[in-house]
Amino acid sequence: MPSYAVLIAIAALILFFAMLATRQAGKSARPLRLHRKPVMTAREQQMYHLLQTALPECTVLAQVAFSALITAKGWANRNRFDRKVADFVLCSQQLNVIAIVELDDRSHAGRERQDKERDAMLKLAGYVTLRYANFPTQQALRADIEKLLTKKDGVKASALPA
Repeated sequence: MPSYAVLIAIAALILFFAMLATRQAGKSARPLRLHRKPVMTAREQQMYHLLQTALPECTVLAQVAFSALITAKGWANRNRFDRKVADFVLCSQQLNVIAIVELDDRSHAGRERQDKERDAMLKLAGYVTLRYANFPTQQALRADIEKLLTKKDGVKASALPA
């Protein structure tokens, strides 16, 4: 016959684990404190409108996850890009990607190596990244895209309608 001390110890353990489980359940039941956040900074919004104005025949996508642009086999490879986001993706009307557009600001200072790694990753998947530290003029932006499309298609004539 088991001693009362063993039974009390078992009951105490059961009670302890029941209280622990109840406490954990209470923690997960707390409401999340979530807050709205703008999709883009004021500077990114300015660049978005510049892209739309300068290239009305293109579709401009903002804040696109790399995982929507590239894929790889294996979690280790996907983990290298799954939390990265492109500032803008410039697409044709058929939604074929023309270029990735990155707007560099003060936050990129000292992060040149990481930016090069991001660009190399996108290049490996067949994308071209255009980086701007300052806002280009509409004409310069169109010229950059023209040059890119001419290189891509080997076409000498204007690739974008005037």
